[in-house]
Amino acid sequence: MAVFNDEEQQRIRMAIENAEKNTSGQIRVCIEKTCSEDVLDRAAKYFHQLDMHKTRQRNGVLIYLATVDRKFAIIGDAGINKVVPDNFWDDTKEDMLNHFKYGNLVDGIVTGLEIAGDNLKKFFPHQADGSNEISDDIAFMDGE
Repeated sequence: MAVFNDEEQQRIRMAIENAEKNTSGQIRVCIEKTCSEDVLDRAAKYFHQLDMHKTRQRNGVLIYLATVDRKFAIIGDAGINKVVPDNFWDDTKEDMLNHFKYGNLVDGIVTGLEIAGDNLKKFFPHQADGSNEISDDIAFMDGE
């Protein structure tokens, strides 16, 4: 699936690495072309399929994007949801949408990653013994 060229994929990967530098939180980006169900249900399905729920502090975050259907979601694991307000991701989604509206998918994803990293470090600061528990590669899905 050639949604993003190599340079764009590298930009996203670097944004993930930068976002995770100051937090023990783990962030992953999941991309597919179409989403045939509720976007939050779809994101939750991939969250589990990608083992995002297996981090020590349950502090994984998934940014999910269906490029053709123009749907996206940000979901956090139980450890995050316990400590953040209900509308925690709303501003992040709004800032991402401001890029998506103009077709700037990579800019929108990078913006979301930067904000997620900034927010996560408040609740889950980087730990000296912290390891990268989740791959920083973009997960490209074929859908069903």
